[in-house]
Amino acid sequence: MSEIRFLPFGGRRVAYELRGDGPALVAPAWWVSHLELDWQNPGVRRFWEGVAQGQTLIRYDRLGVGMSDRTVHEADLTLDGEVAVLRALLDELGLDRVSLVGGSSGSCTAVAFAAAYPERVERLVLYGSYPQGDALTAPGVADAIVTAVRAHWGLGSRVLSDIFLGGADAAEHERFARVQRESATADTAAELLGLVYRLDVRDCLPLVRVPTTVVHRRDDRAVPYALGREVAAAISGAAFVPLQGSSHFPWHGDIDSVVRACRQALAPHQQPRSEVAAPVLLSGREREVLDCVARGLGDREIAEQLQLSPHTVHRHVANIRHKLGSPSRTAAVAEASRLGLL
Repeated sequence: MSEIRFLPFGGRRVAYELRGDGPALVAPAWWVSHLELDWQNPGVRRFWEGVAQGQTLIRYDRLGVGMSDRTVHEADLTLDGEVAVLRALLDELGLDRVSLVGGSSGSCTAVAFAAAYPERVERLVLYGSYPQGDALTAPGVADAIVTAVRAHWGLGSRVLSDIFLGGADAAEHERFARVQRESATADTAAELLGLVYRLDVRDCLPLVRVPTTVVHRRDDRAVPYALGREVAAAISGAAFVPLQGSSHFPWHGDIDSVVRACRQALAPHQQPRSEVAAPVLLSGREREVLDCVARGLGDREIAEQLQLSPHTVHRHVANIRHKLGSPSRTAAVAEASRLGLL
């Protein structure tokens, strides 16, 4: 089961997806993404289905790209802005504690969040991570890449494809470049790429106190292997898992080896599905509706109290019943009580 929803944030909407059942596994946004188009890639599906088996996978498109609103403000282009979106999403879903899988620039968001809110992170898994963006390339190269993306998005997307995908075939390079162009404008892609090169979590790394695993391919073409090692060395007790390969994206090359490394890091902290699926999947609004249902209110009464349309209330009730596996409103209230939701 998959649901795409929209989180109100700063007068705009952040698109996010819930997929599967079980403990919450959240993937902070990468540079440029598109929830719908990315999932059409067989490699992406194979990777995330493998890593998130038995869990609820939560992905989102950052502001400015994909299915999120395309307006980007200057305040969004900071590490604090990235952390604020992640926190708002967890608050919206009522998630007190989650595991994070941070890849590439998303690893910086995951590290900063874990450092600031250790009580909300169960487990941290980092892939293709780095401590500071200015170490990703030689001086001046980053500016040249950003300029190329802004000046000619077609050429810029192909340059990035060569960096990210390594030895992928021509069709895969073309597909990657096309999806990037459909996911963001040239200006937005350039601004976000500039953020990737500016991010710096060196001060955050020693503050991370949650169980952490750092996975990195030895010949990663976009993020040098040595940077992943630095991340692992700076986090107390972190495990470092080196893998063979040159592709930056985990859904290219030997996908299964990355899946195994991530699963091994996450498996000890998985919980029985029946005890966690409902809390993960009920949004804040759905919990408000559930509380009204438990007090015996009908759809119209709930609509008046929550200032919603009766149709919207009816849809929320149907979603709640489905997620709780309950054939009726009464059964849904009973199951919610058993799970501690009321």
